[in-house]
Amino acid sequence: MALAASLASEKEPVFLPPMPELVIGLVAFLIVLVVLGKKLLPGINKTLDERRAAIEGGLEKAKAAEEEAKQVLEDYRAQLAEARTEAARLRQEAQEQGAAMVVEMRAEGERQREEIIAAGRAQVEADRQAATAALRQDVGKLAIDLADRIVGESMKDSVRQERTIDRFLDALEAKPADPTKAEVTR
Repeated sequence: MALAASLASEKEPVFLPPMPELVIGLVAFLIVLVVLGKKLLPGINKTLDERRAAIEGGLEKAKAAEEEAKQVLEDYRAQLAEARTEAARLRQEAQEQGAAMVVEMRAEGERQREEIIAAGRAQVEADRQAATAALRQDVGKLAIDLADRIVGESMKDSVRQERTIDRFLDALEAKPADPTKAEVTR
């Protein structure tokens, strides 16, 4: 308590240092502050400027890269759209060519079918004519043999044979094939 009493009797506050110490401390602080400001502050500012420049450069590079990426993406989309259009056009052309080929193949098939039918008809006609000629000869021989037996005389004369055969065959061709019609015409 004695200390508190002695402190209370003094007029100066306890928390303030003596004035000479305060002046010396303040001068030392100012010296340190000036030295630090001259030596340390430029290095700090330089480092901060370098960092700021690096960050700004990085941002500019990032913006440039982003713009380039956008441009590449737009180019890619344009090329993709163009490729899709080209693919659609090629598909359409292929379908048209396919349809044309089908029509052409059908026409070719029809033409070949008609050729085969015509050739078949010509062959049938040729075979019919050959069969008719062979049948005429066979019927003629049989008629000559029959006439030889009926007449009792030889029909070996070729001119006479041909005339007889022709008359006989003409008479057969002139007769109707239906027996009911044959009775009506008699």
